[in-house]
Amino acid sequence: MTETLVQWFVQNLGGSAAKELIIFIISMIPILELRGGLLAAGPAFLNVPMWRAIPICIIGNLIPVPFILLFITKIFTWLKGTKHLKPFVEKMENRAMNKKEQIERYEFWGLLLFVGIPLPGTGAWTGSLIAALLGIKFKKAFPAVTLGILLASFIMTVLSYTVIGGIFA
Repeated sequence: MTETLVQWFVQNLGGSAAKELIIFIISMIPILELRGGLLAAGPAFLNVPMWRAIPICIIGNLIPVPFILLFITKIFTWLKGTKHLKPFVEKMENRAMNKKEQIERYEFWGLLLFVGIPLPGTGAWTGSLIAALLGIKFKKAFPAVTLGILLASFIMTVLSYTVIGGIFA
């Protein structure tokens, strides 16, 4: 699914936006995040040099994190007061909380690994959402998510530029 979404962004923004802007936007979007940004940046799609792509994708993925950690519970509380959005918010909360076990048990390290290991349903958005819903303090959650993003960037750089890049080179 990630690859399909990345292809869509590359095809639809490729002619009208700079490659760097495309990978920045992809890195900010839930589900795709840094993983999709680095995949799009690699030789298989946009061929952005690795040294340029890594910081762009890290910054793009980091930007939403403080807002999620600090404000999402207040936003969800407000949205649950609306008739039409309440089911959507409850569904998002339930989906996030179904993945809380490793974060709840190991807190800092669990959050770091949850964000850092690129598996479906993990990442900075979901990790930040779970941390906020569990009431993990910003001082502990933000560094864990940041280190998780750095871990994910290392793993995805190897995959995007070495493994997948080697296939398309």
